[in-house]
This record gives sequence, structure tokens and C-alpha cells, in this order.
Amino acid sequence: MAPGQSTPRAVLACGEIRTLLLPTRQALDVRAAAQLLALRADERVLVSERPGLYARSPDTLTGVDCPLPSANGARVRAVGTVTAHAALTEGRVLQTSAHFRVPAAGPDQRRPWGEYLVRPGVVEPLGKLPHEAVARGVLDGGRHGDLDAGLIADALLTRLLRHPLLDQRPPFRSRPTRLRWAALPAGPGEGPRLERFTLAEDELRTVRLRVPEGITDAGLAALCDDLALHDWLLTTVVRMLDGLRLGGGADQDATAVVTTLRPAVDHLLHLWMPRARVSGELAALWDPLEERPGFTRQWRALVQRIRDQLTLHAIPASHREAEAVP
Repeated sequence: MAPGQSTPRAVLACGEIRTLLLPTRQALDVRAAAQLLALRADERVLVSERPGLYARSPDTLTGVDCPLPSANGARVRAVGTVTAHAALTEGRVLQTSAHFRVPAAGPDQRRPWGEYLVRPGVVEPLGKLPHEAVARGVLDGGRHGDLDAGLIADALLTRLLRHPLLDQRPPFRSRPTRLRWAALPAGPGEGPRLERFTLAEDELRTVRLRVPEGITDAGLAALCDDLALHDWLLTTVVRMLDGLRLGGGADQDATAVVTTLRPAVDHLLHLWMPRARVSGELAALWDPLEERPGFTRQWRALVQRIRDQLTLHAIPASHREAEAVP
């Protein structure tokens, strides 16, 4: 590629995100968060304190040369780099994310590596790209040996979880989630839209988007990070409530309820801020999730239920029993 040549127009952008509770007893403060996410010596960690503490690592690049996933069995070789980053919300929820974009066509032969390195986050096909089939292949997971952004996000997560700042003593038990996304071009004159949000097995979520030309990779990644964060919050709080013996009169039941639900108040309930870091042009993509299944509506119901249970169990048992007598 000649110097100054522009990046070809992408017809597909894809990525995958890991979201989990940071394995440390106490949430990290600003300084510790920046230390954890200092992945590169030549770029600083970005930190924001409004509307809540948020830290984001510099981008890292991983070189790839492998087939793209494809739902129709086509074997399209692609070469380039995948961008990855990590983020920490309120010093408590860690995310690692990897993503790339693919142009409609590339050369028939591989270029020198230097020409790929000057276009970070671009994976170029050899020949034409069947973008619809590749989008379906990405969301379905592909085959062994295909390009897998999730493996790159996993590798970054593994690196971070070995950091000496982490004492490996989380305040409660939870499970990580995975969100896999693919964005295809919108039709002429159409705005961005969320076509599908799916809860799959093994803690996997998939998101299919349509976006007009001009939407940046960084904007799409921020949107999907935001979706992944709030889906993890919902999933985690639902599991806290699942299986609790609510309404039992025994002291041990009351103790179990308080022990299980108090960490939600201490560590999670204040984190719900959909769209806080999503660009204005993509913020409306949250609307379908607010209408159905109703993310915020469900969250508010869960929060109220937790607070009601903690309030109820704060009342002495003898007083509750006296009120129950007609």
C-alpha cells in the first residue's frame, strides 16, 4: 500500500467481549486501575470520573493470518491486525474486548506485513468477502483455526488476571459472560439499528447490528462494551436472587438472604448507567432492549426486590411474628 493511501471501506466489523467481576476483595481506586490497565509503556490509560469511575487501557494489536469464519463453508483467508483493549468500571467490573473490520475485497496475494501494520484493526481478505456469510459465521462461532476475536480477548484477560494487584478474593461468586457482535452496512438512507440480541448457551450473547457508513470502530466497540456490561449486571443480580429461600421464618434463612444480597448493594446497584459512554449517533440502539425485553425495567424491579428483602430482614424476627398474628 502506498504511503497515504486510505483504508478501504469496511463492509463488516466484528468483535467479542469478556465481562467479569474483578477478583479482588476491594474495588481498585483510580491509581490502581491505571496500574492494572497499563498495557503499553508508550500510551497512558484513559481515566474518567464522571458519571462514574471508568478506566480504559491503550489499544494493543495482534497480527493474524487465517481463514475467516463462514456460514456457507467458504474458506476466505484474511491477513491483518485485531485491536484489543481492557476496561474497568468503578474499579470492580473488568472487560476485555477484541475487534476488527473487514473491507469488501483485497488483493489476491498477501502484502508485506508493514502494509498491514499501518492500518490497525483492519483484517483484509484475499479476494472478495462474502460478508453476510462471514457475519453469520462469526456469530455462530466458526471452526477451529478460523479467526476468533474471543481468543484474543481471552488472552488479554488471562494476562490481566495474573496482575499482582489482584488478591483473587472477590466479594461474592459470579460467572463471566461473553458477548459476540457483528455489524453490517445499513441500507441507503437508513440509520443504525440493532437487528438481534440473543442469549445463547454457556454465558454467550450475540448481537447483530446494521450501521451506516461513517460509524467508527471505536464507537461500535464502546456500544458493545456497554451492552455487555449491563447484560452482565442483570445476569449476575438475577442469579443472586435465584434459589434464595425468601419468606422463610428461620433465623438461618434470614441470615442467608442478607449475606447473599448485601454484596449487590455494596458493589453492583450503583453501576447501572446505560448509554453513559455511548456516542449520540449509536445511543438509540439501546431503545429496542429497553422496550423488549426491558433491561432497565427488569433492573429496577430487581433492585426494589433486593431493597425490600433487606429492609424486611432488618426488622427483628419477634416483631415480624407479632405483626403476622391477627
